[in-house]
This record gives sequence, structure tokens and C-alpha cells, in this order.
Amino acid sequence: MMAAIEHIMGEEGYAAATSRRVADHAGVRSTLVYYYFPTMDDLFVAVLRDSGERALTRMRAALTDDDPLRVLWLINSDSGYTRLSTEWMALANHRKVIGAELKVFAQRVREIESAAVTMVLRAHGVDLAEFPPVVMSILLTGAARIICNESAVGMVEGHEELRRFVENLIAPYRLPAPRPLDQQTAGRG
Repeated sequence: MMAAIEHIMGEEGYAAATSRRVADHAGVRSTLVYYYFPTMDDLFVAVLRDSGERALTRMRAALTDDDPLRVLWLINSDSGYTRLSTEWMALANHRKVIGAELKVFAQRVREIESAAVTMVLRAHGVDLAEFPPVVMSILLTGAARIICNESAVGMVEGHEELRRFVENLIAPYRLPAPRPLDQQTAGRG
């Protein structure tokens, strides 16, 4: 049922995700939906938490990658991810419980994205006061989402230029390869 609602929201929008549609898509009776989830909000919250944890896992991977900014760019350039995020935002406009849950998730995402950007900027000696990591994170991920949102309605003017610009901008900011252990300890002693 949870995969069904996520699929329906991603393909047709949140308004199409009714208990009957979810049940049909999952191959169960609609009464079973309410057996496990007393309200549609309960189902939406469960799906949001589950998909949110999967997204957070992908985001955390950026922290261990040697090119965290590129990983964040690619995650946020994923049209399926952005389309579903847009549907969650639209649903949150109508259901307070979803808005509260989405806020918690968004704060966790922002923390991870900002931590990744902080790590990269520090590694390259960038002045964090002049280039605040949270601002740089919002600019990077926001640009990717703009491309996805505009592309969804057929607006593509300037997208290739923006992609090239961002990719050229972040290319020099890979993390340096860790030194082998024997080089780290060679100077000691």
C-alpha cells in the first residue's frame, strides 16, 4: 500500500491517491487500507516517513563521497525525486499534519546538505563567513530543483547553461584523497 501511494503521487499527483485507488493499485480491498491506516493522513504520514528515510540515506551518502557537492547536485536533479517532493509540498498546503511532518524532514535534509557543503568548503580553505554553507547548499540544491520543476512543464530555456555552470563551479571542490596511513605516521617519531 505504501509503494502504491508513492507511485500514484509520483505519476498522477496527490489528489489521485485515494483509498480506493491505493487499494486497487496494491491489489487489496479498500477496507484493508483502513484496517492498517485509520485515516488517509495516517497512510500519508507513514509513506512520507518511509520515503523520507530512504532520501536521508541517499543524502548521508554524500557525506562519505569524495565529491559531495556533485552527489547533492545529482540527487536534487532527479526529476522523480523533485516531482514527488512537489506533491508532498502541495499536500502539505491542505493537510497540517503532513506539513508538520514535512518540516521535520526538510530540516534534517538541510542539516545534511549544509554539513556536506561545510565539509567541502573547509577542506578547500573557503571563508565560511563569506560563503555560508547553508546559503551555498540552498543555491546548489535549489538550482537543481528549478531545472526539474520547469522541465516538468516543458520550460527548458537556460537549463543546459545552468547545468554546465554548476558542474564547472563544483568540479574543483572534490575532497582530497585521504593520505595512506604510512604517509600520515612517517613524520612522527
